[in-house]
Formats: sequence, structure tokens, C-alpha cells
Amino acid sequence: MMLAPTLRIVADHLLTLPYRTWSFGDSVAFEGMAAASKVLGDDRWLQFARGFTRGWATRAEPYVRLDCTAPGLAMVQIYRATQDALVLNGAIGLADYLVTRPRIDGVFATWQSSPLQQPYGPQHLNDEEQALLDNPPPGVFIDCLHFDPPFFTALGAVTGKPELVEEGARQALGYVRLLQTKSGLFDHFVLEGSPRTYGPGWGRGQGWALLGLLDVLDELPPEHPCRQDLATAATRVIDAMVRLQRDDGHWYAVVDDPESGDETSTAAFMAAGMQRAAAASISGDDARAASRRALEAALRSTGRDGILGGVSAAVNACTNASHYAHVPRGFVVPWGQGPLALALAERLEDEGVAAR
Repeated sequence: MMLAPTLRIVADHLLTLPYRTWSFGDSVAFEGMAAASKVLGDDRWLQFARGFTRGWATRAEPYVRLDCTAPGLAMVQIYRATQDALVLNGAIGLADYLVTRPRIDGVFATWQSSPLQQPYGPQHLNDEEQALLDNPPPGVFIDCLHFDPPFFTALGAVTGKPELVEEGARQALGYVRLLQTKSGLFDHFVLEGSPRTYGPGWGRGQGWALLGLLDVLDELPPEHPCRQDLATAATRVIDAMVRLQRDDGHWYAVVDDPESGDETSTAAFMAAGMQRAAAASISGDDARAASRRALEAALRSTGRDGILGGVSAAVNACTNASHYAHVPRGFVVPWGQGPLALALAERLEDEGVAAR
């Protein structure tokens, strides 16, 4: 496939998706719109994102817990490109709300009552898991490493508020502390009061974590004391994923479980993240080569219509590990098209393709 024309088609699909203002997965889609406009020199995707976030900003209050999934980093990117004060003011109001939420070991709790569910697939919850489902405690989820920390650090940078930059860096380190395992991979979530974590090896979760870490690193000053620890966390997940990449460039749905089957969004996430890490000298040639294999794999899974096939539905959350191997697949969703747009934009930028 020709990369620039393919990016146009992929980005056009981002304009058609049913965004819920806001929900999980929106962030990477809106960032994909901004990236497509930047690399292709066509602002129509950026202007869609601007109009959408402008509309939200006029009616954002009262805020709700799910607003933590708003594309905050994309709002800052939109402001940087357009100087739209309404978008910036909406982002500032959102941040003012988000910092009031309760914390678990220093990290903002995603939910007051975590959205646990019965597992997909044939297994059943044991008594301990059923008790958690019946009365779910608050939790911290790896998806949100892509939401809060990059948003706070970018907004702090653009508004000259170092306290927001510090909050973003602390939050990112908190996710690493709570959810990155000895293998370098991230588990999906931790529940308040629980001595363990849940959801090991979820493929797309590694992508949320990696992009979030890189977004924070992009905004931190070079001398920031958290920079090395965050770069090390990014390198560790990249190294783990390079080792687990299949010969065809993809990863399993649960990356270390061949029985979990195929799922394609992980390749799109990793193509984008590993390319960025290599370009920033956070990782080296192995990551760049793995990124290229991942993008080739994602493109082989993309139809001529620009839709990435084989993407799983929203994973939600389950305390039974078997759940992650049985999530239904075959959905056209922001967390499929968004990372594919980002991966294509990263490759085009790396190759120095002129906007056209």
C-alpha cells in the first residue's frame, strides 16, 4: 500500500465513528486525526476534532467520572495548531475537575465502582472473584496511562503551570509502580484493597501504556527527575514486546498465550509506539525493525476500504484471566483506526515524506 493515500482513507474513517463524548478509546482516535493533518498538510481531520471538542467545551459541566477518558492531549494539540481559546479553556476546566478525584496509592482511581463483568469464554468466576463482581471496589486501569498523564503534562507545558507537569509525571510513575510486572509487560488493572493485579498480558494494554509513557516523555523538560524512570519503563515494555512478536509481525490477543488467538490493534499500537521510541533514541534498531514488521502486519489486515480488520471489542474488565483470550473481534472502533493512523503518520514523518 502507498502510505500517504492509505493514511487519508484510514483517517477519513475516524470521522465516521460514533464517539460518545467521552468514552474509552476516543483519545487515540482524536490524536490520529491531529497526526494525519500534520503529516499530510490537510487540516480537515484536525478541524473535525476541533469542532467536536469545541461543542463539548460549551456544555462540559457538570463533569462526570468518564470524562477522564476525554482526549485531553488531543485538545492541547488542537490548541497548539489553532490557538482556539475555547478548546484550551475546556481543557483547563477538565483538568481542574480531574485533579479532585480520589487516589489509590497516589494514582487517580478510574472508577468509584470498577466495571467488572463475567468472563468472556467458558470459564466462570470463583467465589473470591464473584464477591468482587458483586461489590466492585475502585480501581486503576492501564488504559488511563494514555489519558491523564499525557494530558496533564501537555496542558502544564502550554499554560506554564509546572504543577500540572509534575502531576502528570507522578501519575505516569504511579501506573508503572502499580501495573508494570517483572517481565516488562503491564497488567490491566489493580483494585483498591487487593494485594494483586489482574489482566496479565493483554495486548492492546501494552499499546496504551507505551503511547502514554512516550507522550509524557515528549512533554517533560530534558532535566526532569522522572524522565529516566519513565524511559526505562518504556524500554522494558518494548523489549518484552519485541521478544513476543510473531513472525508475521502480529501479537496474540494475550501476548504470551498462543491459545488466545489473533487480534490486530496491538500491531497498530506497537508500530506507532516503537517507531516513536526509536526516533527519540529511547529504543534502538530492534524496536525500529519490530515497528516496521508490525505496520506491515497491520496493513495486511487492512482492507482496501481502509478498515483494520480483526480488532477486538471493548475489553472492559474481568478478574478472571481467561476473559482476555475470548473478547469478541471484528469491530470498527477508535482503538483500531486511531493507532493505525498514528502508525502511518509516524512512518511517513520518519521517512521525511513531504505533506501532500
